[in-house]
Amino acid sequence: MKTTDRQRRASEIIAQEAAQFISREAGSGSLITVIRAEPVAHGDRVLVFVSIFPEDKAQAALAFLDRHREAFSDHLKTHARLRPLPRIEFMLDNREQIGAPIAELPKS
Repeated sequence: MKTTDRQRRASEIIAQEAAQFISREAGSGSLITVIRAEPVAHGDRVLVFVSIFPEDKAQAALAFLDRHREAFSDHLKTHARLRPLPRIEFMLDNREQIGAPIAELPKS
Protein backbone atom coordinates (compact mmCIF):
# COMPACT_ATOMS: atom_id res chain seq x y z
CA MET A 1 0.00 0.00 0.00
CA LYS A 2 1.34 3.41 -0.93
CA THR A 3 1.29 5.86 1.93
CA THR A 4 -0.32 9.20 1.15
CA ASP A 5 1.00 12.51 2.48
CA ARG A 6 -2.00 12.74 4.78
CA GLN A 7 -1.34 9.26 6.23
CA ARG A 8 2.35 10.06 6.60
CA ARG A 9 1.60 13.29 8.48
CA ALA A 10 -0.98 11.55 10.68
CA SER A 11 1.62 8.88 11.51
CA GLU A 12 4.15 11.55 12.47
CA ILE A 13 1.60 13.21 14.77
CA ILE A 14 0.73 9.86 16.35
CA ALA A 15 4.42 9.07 16.93
CA GLN A 16 5.00 12.45 18.59
CA GLU A 17 1.91 12.16 20.77
CA ALA A 18 2.80 8.57 21.70
CA ALA A 19 6.24 9.71 22.85
CA GLN A 20 4.70 12.42 25.03
CA PHE A 21 2.04 10.09 26.42
CA ILE A 22 4.54 7.32 27.23
CA SER A 23 6.99 9.71 28.90
CA ARG A 24 4.17 11.00 31.11
CA GLU A 25 2.44 7.70 31.92
CA ALA A 26 5.17 5.04 31.98
CA GLY A 27 7.09 4.25 35.13
CA SER A 28 10.83 4.18 35.51
CA GLY A 29 11.19 0.39 35.27
CA SER A 30 12.17 0.55 31.62
CA LEU A 31 13.00 3.05 28.92
CA ILE A 32 10.38 3.08 26.15
CA THR A 33 11.32 5.00 23.03
CA VAL A 34 8.98 5.57 20.09
CA ILE A 35 10.84 4.68 16.89
CA ARG A 36 8.17 5.36 14.28
CA ALA A 37 4.49 4.94 13.41
CA GLU A 38 3.23 3.32 10.21
CA PRO A 39 -0.30 3.24 8.78
CA VAL A 40 -1.83 -0.14 7.94
CA ALA A 41 -5.07 -1.14 6.20
CA HIS A 42 -5.62 2.14 4.36
CA GLY A 43 -4.94 4.14 7.51
CA ASP A 44 -7.59 2.36 9.61
CA ARG A 45 -4.81 1.15 11.95
CA VAL A 46 -1.46 2.61 12.89
CA LEU A 47 1.41 0.53 14.23
CA VAL A 48 3.55 2.43 16.74
CA PHE A 49 6.99 0.82 16.91
CA VAL A 50 8.82 1.17 20.22
CA SER A 51 12.24 0.23 21.51
CA ILE A 52 12.42 -0.99 25.10
CA PHE A 53 15.46 -1.12 27.35
CA PRO A 54 16.36 -3.26 29.18
CA GLU A 55 15.19 -6.00 26.86
CA ASP A 56 14.12 -8.29 29.72
CA LYS A 57 11.42 -5.70 30.57
CA ALA A 58 10.03 -5.66 27.00
CA GLN A 59 7.03 -7.95 27.60
CA ALA A 60 5.95 -6.05 30.71
CA ALA A 61 6.32 -2.73 28.91
CA LEU A 62 4.30 -3.97 25.91
CA ALA A 63 1.61 -5.23 28.29
CA PHE A 64 1.55 -1.76 29.89
CA LEU A 65 1.14 -0.12 26.47
CA ASP A 66 -1.62 -2.55 25.53
CA ARG A 67 -3.50 -1.83 28.78
CA HIS A 68 -3.20 1.92 28.16
CA ARG A 69 -4.16 1.87 24.48
CA GLU A 70 -7.63 3.28 25.19
CA ALA A 71 -6.18 6.06 27.36
CA PHE A 72 -3.78 6.89 24.53
CA SER A 73 -6.70 7.05 22.08
CA ASP A 74 -8.42 9.47 24.46
CA HIS A 75 -5.18 11.48 24.57
CA LEU A 76 -5.16 11.61 20.75
CA LYS A 77 -8.78 12.78 20.67
CA THR A 78 -7.89 15.82 22.76
CA HIS A 79 -4.38 16.57 21.45
CA ALA A 80 -4.54 15.71 17.74
CA ARG A 81 -7.05 16.58 15.09
CA LEU A 82 -7.26 13.18 13.45
CA ARG A 83 -10.58 12.08 12.03
CA PRO A 84 -11.36 9.27 11.85
CA LEU A 85 -9.12 8.17 14.67
CA PRO A 86 -7.21 5.01 13.67
CA ARG A 87 -6.85 1.96 15.90
CA ILE A 88 -3.44 2.06 17.57
CA GLU A 89 -1.25 -1.00 18.11
CA PHE A 90 2.15 -0.99 19.79
CA MET A 91 4.91 -3.21 18.39
CA LEU A 92 8.40 -3.97 19.63
CA ASP A 93 11.28 -2.82 17.41
CA ASN A 94 14.57 -3.38 19.22
CA ARG A 95 16.63 -3.98 16.09
CA GLU A 96 18.89 -1.02 16.88
CA GLN A 97 19.89 -2.82 20.07
CA ILE A 98 20.13 -6.38 18.80
CA GLY A 99 23.47 -7.00 17.16
CA ALA A 100 24.05 -3.39 16.20
CA PRO A 101 27.71 -2.45 16.56
CA ILE A 102 28.52 0.53 18.74
CA ALA A 103 29.83 3.35 16.59
CA GLU A 104 33.39 4.31 17.27
CA LEU A 105 33.89 7.65 18.92
CA PRO A 106 35.70 10.20 16.77
CA LYS A 107 39.27 10.82 17.86
CA SER A 108 39.94 14.40 18.86
